[in-house]
Amino acid sequence: MKGVSIMPMEALISKRVQEMVLNSEEPPPPYVCRDDDDDFAHNVPSASCSLPIIDFGLLSLPTPATKQKEELEKLKSALSCWGCFQAINHGTSNSLLDKVRQVAREFFEQPMEQKKKISKGVEEFEGYGADPVPEEGQSLDWSDRLFLEVYPEDRRKPCLWPENPSSFRDVLEEYTVKMREATNLISRAIAKSLDLEENCFLNQFGEQAPLQVRFNYYSCCTRPDLVLGLKPHADGSGYTIILQDDVEGLQVHKDGKWFTIPTISHALLVLMGDQMEIMTNGVFKSPVHRVLTNSKRERISVAMFYTPEPNKEIGPEQGLVNEQQQKLYKKVKDYADIHFKYYNRGMRALHVAKV
Repeated sequence: MKGVSIMPMEALISKRVQEMVLNSEEPPPPYVCRDDDDDFAHNVPSASCSLPIIDFGLLSLPTPATKQKEELEKLKSALSCWGCFQAINHGTSNSLLDKVRQVAREFFEQPMEQKKKISKGVEEFEGYGADPVPEEGQSLDWSDRLFLEVYPEDRRKPCLWPENPSSFRDVLEEYTVKMREATNLISRAIAKSLDLEENCFLNQFGEQAPLQVRFNYYSCCTRPDLVLGLKPHADGSGYTIILQDDVEGLQVHKDGKWFTIPTISHALLVLMGDQMEIMTNGVFKSPVHRVLTNSKRERISVAMFYTPEPNKEIGPEQGLVNEQQQKLYKKVKDYADIHFKYYNRGMRALHVAKV
């Protein structure tokens, strides 16, 4: 990037990507993360991505046993092969999903001084801004986000919940209720797909399992060949429920290739985190994924992270450990904290839980 002065990492990260785009600035060097070793010729177009679509109407409503069994088998196959799936008929109305996307867009399109009222510091998680400063040598993501604790209610910081748009708080409150219902539905279905007692994963997560939301705004980027919206990583959650808009960009790494996840208007993408890989004793995978930048269109997504209760020990379900399948993972507590320390170094943390 010729002619771009190098700024301290803290100064850069406190400067919003949206600000740089408004000022027609080129991405500074710390945002450049691709190089000649990154073989992007192997990107597979979305038409070739056969990510299964799971109909939760067949799993939650009175359905012939054969139909339900087929859908559970499809779910098991999706999570064994891809570590994620697209969910339809998931119990959250199309109108609410549209409202969530709308308030997200309205928030990020506000004047910068309005958004900065709920700015986060460079070392903090919650609020508007970028991720906490990574370790030296790690690239920055070409994105801004709003990260909030939403459940349990006593974890919330109301001062960081946007007042504008005026409907933001009510919409997020309603969406949180529906996502709690979705985690019950999804966790039971995952258990049944493995022929386990349907509440086993819900018991591991706990009744007060936290939900955290991350509204992501990926601004247009003049150098999509060099800059990523979100660098490759696996999630440290139990699993993550992602609402996408109509702009493709999320990719999952599988069999040495990057596959673009198609956008389906009112589907929810459910993506396994490391803690579900631990709980399923490696049967289901926590996929490495990333987000591309786009030179013509901005992109918005809303990720809801579902994580076991703080200080709650989790480990492989006993029904998944036998003579054919030895125990691969030990019990762990507060894995999400361990995960972030490694994430900041550009590394995965799953090895710390291996037997």
